[in-house]
Amino acid sequence: MTSNPPTPSNGDDTPKDPLAEMLQNLMGGQGMENIDPSEIAKAAGLPDDPQLLAQMFSQVQAMMSAPSEGPVNWKMAHENARRVAASSSDPSVTSAQSREVDEALRLAEMWLDPVTSLPSTGLIGRAWSRAEWVEATMGTWKRLTEPVANSISNALSEAMSQQMPEEMKSAMGGASSMLQNMGGAIFGMQLGQAIGALSSDVVSSTDIGVPLVDLEMALLPANVASFGEGLSLPEGDIRLFLAVREAAHARLFVQVPWLRGHLLGAIEAYARGIHIDTSRIEELARDIDPSNPEGIQEALSQGVFMPQRTPAQDQALEKLETALALVEGWVDELTAAATTNVLPSADALRETVRRRRATGGPAEHAFSSLVGLELRPRRLREAATLWAVLKDERGIEGRDAIWDHPDLLPTGEDLDDPQGFSGRRQLAEASDSEVDDALEKLLSGGFDEPREDGSPDSPNESQDGTGDGGDTAPGQSKD
Repeated sequence: MTSNPPTPSNGDDTPKDPLAEMLQNLMGGQGMENIDPSEIAKAAGLPDDPQLLAQMFSQVQAMMSAPSEGPVNWKMAHENARRVAASSSDPSVTSAQSREVDEALRLAEMWLDPVTSLPSTGLIGRAWSRAEWVEATMGTWKRLTEPVANSISNALSEAMSQQMPEEMKSAMGGASSMLQNMGGAIFGMQLGQAIGALSSDVVSSTDIGVPLVDLEMALLPANVASFGEGLSLPEGDIRLFLAVREAAHARLFVQVPWLRGHLLGAIEAYARGIHIDTSRIEELARDIDPSNPEGIQEALSQGVFMPQRTPAQDQALEKLETALALVEGWVDELTAAATTNVLPSADALRETVRRRRATGGPAEHAFSSLVGLELRPRRLREAATLWAVLKDERGIEGRDAIWDHPDLLPTGEDLDDPQGFSGRRQLAEASDSEVDDALEKLLSGGFDEPREDGSPDSPNESQDGTGDGGDTAPGQSKD
């Protein structure tokens, strides 16, 4: 005797799968027979390889039936990122490549020594495959995306639950946990896809401007080779230039210990305030035609899962973009100073990197569409100009001293007017100094000391010696 619950019928004695019926209702009540899974996968940004899709959806089925550890299935995100990284021809790093990367990063450190007051890191240079980059950075990706990922996953499961007919809810019993797992699995697959695609673009551990790993310095030889395609420049020059950028990033993040937490904390604070417009997801679930993959793709491209920003978040994002620009501008300026006289191709490579960082690649765009966050230094050129001005005015040590404390960092206004930074900072410092002097004098009783002309120095006394008198009328004694 079976213990399975009765399976709902479609009226012609053919059993109907409750999950299939739920998805049919979810997708607007259309028939499922015209759906092309590969087209839907393509529209959702997933790989269109049938075998790869079969493996992924097999995992989805297993994950949906397993206990959920949270709104997002991070295990699926990790495994999918590894799979996507491996699917794009990810050769293992050879001993020769490891040696070339180590030598390039050692030389880069030597070139940086004369152009910055920040000391060398002493880190050993690493050569990573794309899969190794995924492994090394996945923990930070989780930290960066978890707040918004949880919001999106919860919105997905809530929308699916609301679209399910009442009779389906009663037939499926405890479907809420399954829907939660489904939402987490869907987002986990997409996030893994985005991170895996990024692994084919990045050339180093700090290529996106954020320290994805702590106390590491690494290049990805396969991606360095791809970066140089079409540039008609010596491979060694390209490797050295990118090594100098990586070493400059590493030196900044290691020698300015508050900076990594400052950047990651700003991203987390921004992401925590994100809320998903569930009505847009519900509208998609209600109106979309699953037999029209182009319609699905158009709906997704319109940002149906894109988090909605508030004015406060726009302000927070502006501060974050300024901080990212300051990091990239400093690295850009140091790299130019360290390479211009030793690499004939330095100027061309500098411009190539600037354009690449300002526009972002397809994988970076996919990631920003998924989590609503662009990690691009839009004002890189203005920041580089500011650091150059500060070097001319203050010297190398004075310029690098700006990194001593987050309160010293330039603002967006300073990027608008680099030449006026020092003047504005002197006014602010003078104002702060006056307040400090007045406070110190007050605490030491200095305001109670008589002036040379015999008049009191207390701010509560008038020149006739009566003081403010409280409510005492003029000409009357306080007694």
